[in-house]
Amino acid sequence: MDKHFEILFLDEAFEFLSSLERKHYEKILYNIRKSQVELDPELFKKLSDDIWEFRTLYQGLRYRLLAFWDKTSTIDTLVVSTHGFVKKRSKVPDNEIQKAVNIRTKYLVEKQVKDKKK
Repeated sequence: MDKHFEILFLDEAFEFLSSLERKHYEKILYNIRKSQVELDPELFKKLSDDIWEFRTLYQGLRYRLLAFWDKTSTIDTLVVSTHGFVKKRSKVPDNEIQKAVNIRTKYLVEKQVKDKKK
């Protein structure tokens, strides 16, 4: 099956996944792979103009990895995962969305600097 996008895990997202028990991060990665081939808002949902969330419910825990689309990438469709957390309320906390926005801004600035050096 064709993937709708490729994914890049930034350090904080990778560290979050690494901190989880194996079965938990395997379930999250399974859902991310599934969302790459089928568009399902239960797995990958838009939160704001620029921020999306990968969603996983496993053993009563609601895991979220926030992400954004890198439209400047040479890869046609690249989704960059910024960080993860366990969601405890019905709404994604504003501070988590803001953290993703800040990481996105930093990522795009650093990428622009790298591209100018080439």
